[in-house]
Amino acid sequence: MIRPIVLFGDPVLRRKGDRVTSVTPEIRQLADDMVETMRDAHGVGLAAPQVGQSLQLAVVDVSHDEDCVTYLRVNGVECSLAEISPLIFINPEVEGSRQTETEVEGCLSFPDLRGEITRPAEIRARLELLTGETLEVESDGLLARAIQHEVDHLNGKLFIDRMSRAKKLSIQKWLREMQREWEAANRSR
Repeated sequence: MIRPIVLFGDPVLRRKGDRVTSVTPEIRQLADDMVETMRDAHGVGLAAPQVGQSLQLAVVDVSHDEDCVTYLRVNGVECSLAEISPLIFINPEVEGSRQTETEVEGCLSFPDLRGEITRPAEIRARLELLTGETLEVESDGLLARAIQHEVDHLNGKLFIDRMSRAKKLSIQKWLREMQREWEAANRSR
């Protein structure tokens, strides 16, 4: 089922998600719905807070472009994006490299907004799957960026928080308008 994507202004986007302590049928359904929602919106990642659920659950799929990473190791073994996609994970732990890269990012919770974001160029992530298996993923490129972006969501951090000061100032009016629209739409609820 395709779920509505929560837009900027909703407080759930600023909350740290609760750890997933038990993978219930409801969690599995939520994960399936998130993959369907992400694909329908032409995204490469989606976090549970973006569908209104304050949980440490995210989905990532960049397998449409095998060349978007220069390497991918899972539990120390080279593998392809297709072998792990879609990547559905809970309670992640991510370490970034000291080397950084600046790339343009967007976010499904901010329609039409894009901005240059600096992040670690490579990651090592411990990702728990819904099966209970834990993967240690090492990668770079779009996969590393997408995982970091979604993990930020799980911690109540948004990509606008990582924008340059000048960019933040340039979008202040637009952000205030989004906030007002969300408040107006939710006053009657």
